[in-house]
Amino acid sequence: MVIWKKKWSHMSVAAMLVLAMGVTGCASNNNNGGGNANQPANAGSNAEQGTNDGKAAEGTNNGGAEAAADAKSQIEFMGWGGDTEKAVFQKLIDEYMKKYPNKKVKYTVVPPGEYYQKLDTLIAAKKTPDVFYAGGAHFNKLVSSDQLLNLDPLIESTGAVDPNNVWKAGLDRYRFDGKTVGTGSLYGLPKDVGPWAMAYNKDLFDKAGLPYPSAKAGEYTWDDMLAAAQKLTVKNARGKIDTFGIAGFSLEAAVWGNGGDWIDYSTGTVTIDTPEFAEAMQFAADLGNKYKVSPSPDDEKAQNGYARFVAGKIAMFPMGPWDQPGFWNLPFKWDIAAWPASPKTGKTATWLGSLGFVVGKNTEFPEDAFQLAAYLSLDRDSQKQNYELGQAVPNLIDMAKGEFLQMDKAPQTRQVFIDIIEDYGRPPVEVGSKNLKWLDTFNQDASQVWTGKKTAAEFLKEEQPKLQKLYDEGNK
Repeated sequence: MVIWKKKWSHMSVAAMLVLAMGVTGCASNNNNGGGNANQPANAGSNAEQGTNDGKAAEGTNNGGAEAAADAKSQIEFMGWGGDTEKAVFQKLIDEYMKKYPNKKVKYTVVPPGEYYQKLDTLIAAKKTPDVFYAGGAHFNKLVSSDQLLNLDPLIESTGAVDPNNVWKAGLDRYRFDGKTVGTGSLYGLPKDVGPWAMAYNKDLFDKAGLPYPSAKAGEYTWDDMLAAAQKLTVKNARGKIDTFGIAGFSLEAAVWGNGGDWIDYSTGTVTIDTPEFAEAMQFAADLGNKYKVSPSPDDEKAQNGYARFVAGKIAMFPMGPWDQPGFWNLPFKWDIAAWPASPKTGKTATWLGSLGFVVGKNTEFPEDAFQLAAYLSLDRDSQKQNYELGQAVPNLIDMAKGEFLQMDKAPQTRQVFIDIIEDYGRPPVEVGSKNLKWLDTFNQDASQVWTGKKTAAEFLKEEQPKLQKLYDEGNK
């Protein structure tokens, strides 16, 4: 069974936003199928103090900022999240208001599945929140329709961002040049960056006498994974599979690693009808249909891959940093590895999700809204709390490469998270689109391959013109 996306709320950006207003140094912050990190249904940080240690940039002309800091205001921050995330953000906001008594923040939490519908309703009624979550295609849609505040002037006037201490992959997700996400001005600050790694059950590998998957990209291939999965798949006395070798194998990772892709955004051409894509998709389907080492769609309906993994019934399964709290108390030993590489190309790729804090263009208090977004995104105390709770990799690079790596909790090879962020993680396919009907249609229609009704090559040849038409209608 292939995962199309995972939790959406997670991804890190390690920028050291040093506000001349003095806002620094005091705040904090499952598996579905395939791209994740930007969807409300999932979603989902600290290192040694660097040269910018939370002090306001010296020499900045901040008389106006100080006046603004003294002025009374009330802004609304809207997001989604489970009980843990809600508790963390409420604590952060309470601390923020304690530090700045004149700054009142109303925190609104919307159920994940209703979030973007609620946001659209508020925008249409001209009641857009001052600060709110946005990611993926939703960020693209919002910035393309001129709903978000360009943060460059505020960043420039405050000297707020140290790009050397923020993940480039995190900041770039919130840049827009009028046409393309990834370049141009900043319209958001990362809430997090979510590297999609492969977790594995060390006890099952030990019992089978198998070496662990490598933490180094490129060393462990699909062939290695399949060979191990075949030995790790075990039947019970009735002849029914009790433990699977692999589940949630990422189609994105397979396609990207094999040299394929869904679309060339520079030309707007859907590119699924290629040998590289077909080979990768067929391998992913064969894990369940041919080799029987991965749960079938019917198996997933009975019990999903996440539940099976935490029950010790799956040997290899994808995870993001936000999964750590649920894994820390498992009754077996586990760790993470680099995503398996294509044996054809020798290359590894995987999904890197993110969610951002954005500011409504028509906010009455742009400076205060920006100040809050910066506080939530890059304050050292908030980032420390975030990673200690197992919510995310720190947005601050020095923190991520320092104390985050030195944590005494699993995963032991947490360097894998850093490698994905820096080297081989890629934004979900949806990031370049404003309208996702074409991609949603692909995910629905792909069941024909996952159930074995069609080969990947047959399906992709028929699907390409259909998706091209939908993409053109919704995005051009």
